Amino acid sequence: MTQPMTVVPTAPTRLRTDGGGDAFPVTGAAPRFSWWPPAEVGRVLGAELEARVEGRALQPVAVDAGQQFVAWPWPELRSRQRVEWRVRVAGERGRSEWSAWASFEVGLLEGDWEARWISPHEAEDAGHGNRPAHRLSVTFDVGDDVARARLYSTALGLYEAFVNGSRAGTAELLPGSTSYAETLYAQAFDVTGAVRAGSNRLELLLSDGWYRGQVGAFRIPSGWGDTLAARVELHLELADGSRRVVRSDGNWTSAPSQIVRADLMAGQSTDFTAVPGPAAPVVVDAVRGPRIDWSPAPPVRVVETRRPVSVRRVSETVVVADFGQNASGWVRLSDLGPAGTRTVIDHGEFVGPDGDLDTRHLDSTHREGGRTEFVQRDEVVSDGVATVFEPRHTVHGFQYARLERHGAPLDPAAVEMRIVHTDLRPTGTFACSDPDLNRLHEIADWSFRGNAVDVPTDCPTRERLAWTGDYQVFAPVATRLYDVLGFSRKWLRSVRDDQLDDGRIPNFAPDGRRIKHNLDDQLAMMTGSAGWGDAIVAVPWELHRSYGDTEVLSENWNAMVRWVEWALGNARTARHHSRVERSPEPLPHEQYLWDGSFHWGEWTEPRARAADGSRIDPVQDNPMAWFMADKGEIGTAYLYRSTLTLARVAGVLGRTDDAARYAQVAEHVRDAWRTEFLRADGRTAADTQANYVRALAFDLIPEPLRAAAADRLVQLIREADTHLSTGFLATGELLPVLADTGHADVAHQLLFRRTPPSWLYMVDKGATTIWEDWEGIDENGEAHESLNHYSKGAVVRFLHTHTVGLRQDAGSVAWRAFTVAPVPPPAVDWAEGTHESPSGTIRVRWEIVDGVLELSVTVPTGSSATLRLPDGTTEVVEGPARVDRRSAISA
Repeated sequence: MTQPMTVVPTAPTRLRTDGGGDAFPVTGAAPRFSWWPPAEVGRVLGAELEARVEGRALQPVAVDAGQQFVAWPWPELRSRQRVEWRVRVAGERGRSEWSAWASFEVGLLEGDWEARWISPHEAEDAGHGNRPAHRLSVTFDVGDDVARARLYSTALGLYEAFVNGSRAGTAELLPGSTSYAETLYAQAFDVTGAVRAGSNRLELLLSDGWYRGQVGAFRIPSGWGDTLAARVELHLELADGSRRVVRSDGNWTSAPSQIVRADLMAGQSTDFTAVPGPAAPVVVDAVRGPRIDWSPAPPVRVVETRRPVSVRRVSETVVVADFGQNASGWVRLSDLGPAGTRTVIDHGEFVGPDGDLDTRHLDSTHREGGRTEFVQRDEVVSDGVATVFEPRHTVHGFQYARLERHGAPLDPAAVEMRIVHTDLRPTGTFACSDPDLNRLHEIADWSFRGNAVDVPTDCPTRERLAWTGDYQVFAPVATRLYDVLGFSRKWLRSVRDDQLDDGRIPNFAPDGRRIKHNLDDQLAMMTGSAGWGDAIVAVPWELHRSYGDTEVLSENWNAMVRWVEWALGNARTARHHSRVERSPEPLPHEQYLWDGSFHWGEWTEPRARAADGSRIDPVQDNPMAWFMADKGEIGTAYLYRSTLTLARVAGVLGRTDDAARYAQVAEHVRDAWRTEFLRADGRTAADTQANYVRALAFDLIPEPLRAAAADRLVQLIREADTHLSTGFLATGELLPVLADTGHADVAHQLLFRRTPPSWLYMVDKGATTIWEDWEGIDENGEAHESLNHYSKGAVVRFLHTHTVGLRQDAGSVAWRAFTVAPVPPPAVDWAEGTHESPSGTIRVRWEIVDGVLELSVTVPTGSSATLRLPDGTTEVVEGPARVDRRSAISA
């Protein structure tokens, strides 16, 4: 007879679905579940799920122990259903108690929307950047008290919803940045407390947003559409048991709002003295929107409010507030002055020697000459009654705000910075005894946060585009710092939506330039670059490794294949002109060299200096030479990595034939790279730091030559006076490659370098985010390029993987196997870090006391840790466990 399992008095925690939502999780018809198992049960053998749908219990279901994400195991859910669920797990030490009940709601599914698309009446077009926001509204009567009210809404444009003047929810910048031609996300709000018996008013404020506003360095309007529109359904359940739905239709009216100008980049102007014009019926069904879905990402929110650390008066009418931190968001002003008072707020990252705001470093130079001036300007005119100005129809990147007001004093205590970005859950920490390394980690973290505004942008100021290359570089760091699974899956859908018909991946997505439909655009000719398009392979693979998510691989599989096949096809059919000159007929290996199409290359390497000391910009000074340069070494390296990764993805998905085929193609690409770009002594053709870093990190160098290649990398670093010369693509791998090839001393010397180019030069210059240019503020105090560009912040992964010493094993997913092998830098006495893995929190701390390293490691349930100590001893620890070890430090 089977004996009953012992009940362990603890329960699973952190129950989650993979849906987004504001006040409550909202999913589609078949969500997925995940949770943390309790350590007390030991190794997990299985789990049991229970659920209640609208209070009706479903049959309990047993699930396998090895599933990281459990798909909804019952029949598909219907629109608007409320679900509660819980879980208990069985382990080798017994069975846990049931978890607490978790809950979520199903959104209004695509086939159940009955609301019409409604659009505002618009006056003569004022041009992009100068259009107003519109107020769409309807009144309705309710005959009884409301038991439950859910508002479901979305828009082609940026919207806020209000019920009887109460703003719905806490999410900002809705419905978010997306490829509006293909995918549109809706939002759900609990507005029960705002609806009352009797007369009610439902309103939407609607502006251009990502849909029709300006984008990019040259402020080109988005090309998603010309007509704003919204779709709304308010579902009411009354106390008497009856139901009612208020939908957007011809009963709604449109009127101008007091937001007289609203652009996501340029800013917002609100005139509280403006008298609303007459309302007119909305235009119905002027657009046909795309499929409506529910985002897997957390919402954008106001995550923090800051007061200025200083306020400097630069003239009688102008003050400059310094908030001490470069971030994304806006200024909230609670002192608007007497009626008629106008306050102008300009935002930026830098102040000049006179203490005034200086944004010239963010201006954009046109190839034909001329400049697009960088402006982020909000304005408000007081009516003497309204007390707060908060411009929610724009967002800015800034540390400094310049406030100008004539005729009335401005109270500095009334100025606040509202920090706005995706509300990501932190999953990693780092600290050590060196305050400069702590500060470097902090500014890299802030830089990513400032660029995680619904999509991973390059900078929150000049461009605000979700460049694929930036996130490809930073994703391995992002997964250490935050739970970015839903955030990344949402963005990857836009990457797929905007993929060109021939398989190329756009440089940025969502692509408001609509390059896939404008192939004669110059930007189309610059689409399909190594290191940028490869994000469609690299990012899903990183998410799979970090979170154990297989679905992210399957949903991106076709896009991955199309991209890799396009790159392979380009390698076969196009050759760099230098190789054509060498041999009219291609050599056999050249069919695997990806050298005949456009590549951005290493990008943003340290600038050389001319004889007069001026900085040389190869792109601006000689664009044709830069454009035509042979970047095949980089392209072929990425083609190898992506093809090999595609083979691994195929293996995970059970595509055996594809796995074998792409693995074989990857070998051919690697052999071609070695034939063309690798010399017998281990030197590469380009012979740059970046190319050695990439070749070693991507395992392109044969084992017998790896030491020679690493030595040459060190030699190049020494020739640069122990400075780096890497740029966009290779910087994140530089220090790990050095440490892993036996040159940890050189890695640490670079890490602690204080003269440019270096990370601590940024710290010493007062950077609060990572700069785009290695000399974002040069030694003369002049600013260059964006001062919030997170890609070079990828260095902080080294602080986790080597300084703390915590890294996931190569063949592991979801942190089921990891290694702890600290590489203590000189003069660092202790370091510690945590990571919230899918199974629980991993903790590592070490301290050096009298030449002995004292190490403490916490291993969660379901994981195993390999400890590699400085004295050479190795130990495997199975979780759940907490262990303390001591090891002598070799001299």
